[in-house]
Amino acid sequence: MKKTIFILSAILVAGFSFAQMPDKFVKAMEAKMAAVDTTISVQGLTDLANSFERIAEAEKNQWLAYYYAAYCNASAGLMVGSTGDMMAAKADKTDPYADKAETQIKKAEELMKDNSEINVVKKMVATLRMIGDPMNRYMTYGPEAQARLDEAKKLDPNNPRVYLLEAQDKFFTPEQFGGSKDEAKVLFEKSKQLFETFKPGSTIHPNWGKGTVAYFLSQYK
Repeated sequence: MKKTIFILSAILVAGFSFAQMPDKFVKAMEAKMAAVDTTISVQGLTDLANSFERIAEAEKNQWLAYYYAAYCNASAGLMVGSTGDMMAAKADKTDPYADKAETQIKKAEELMKDNSEINVVKKMVATLRMIGDPMNRYMTYGPEAQARLDEAKKLDPNNPRVYLLEAQDKFFTPEQFGGSKDEAKVLFEKSKQLFETFKPGSTIHPNWGKGTVAYFLSQYK
């Protein structure tokens, strides 16, 4: 009975939150949603981040636009950071993306406290800081990235994006440093399972990652 009441309350809160969003804002955001999960170039992600930032500046009380701007900037930076020697310092290239993403996700958090999705992006930003100079930043940003991931999981244990990021960490980390392709597969499969039942709060709430999970699982075949 308590579980039923909780679910109904969550649905009512989500519906109320969606109703509070201006129609113009929702339509502007909906026009960008498909690109969030399909844009795979640095320039495309940068352009998308700029689009979300313009929406955010027009609707300063809506956290989702700031969230997506931060997510796109972090994703673009991680793409830049993944090229070449992973252990080489490249902060001059990655930090500008991290700076933008950090500013934007802080604005999102000011509007929406204790949110799993926001902590997921904060984890991405911490990882981006770390790969900018792995040898000198690991001890600072490695624990920070893990702390943000742990907080995201605590706030929503059924968030599939939490397990996607955890799986990617296991997949790309060398075994001598705790990585494991086998453990990553288990986490990718858990993320896939959660995506099958995951219901975003609205048409513009976070729902990205399912395609990425499918891609990684295809690497095991």
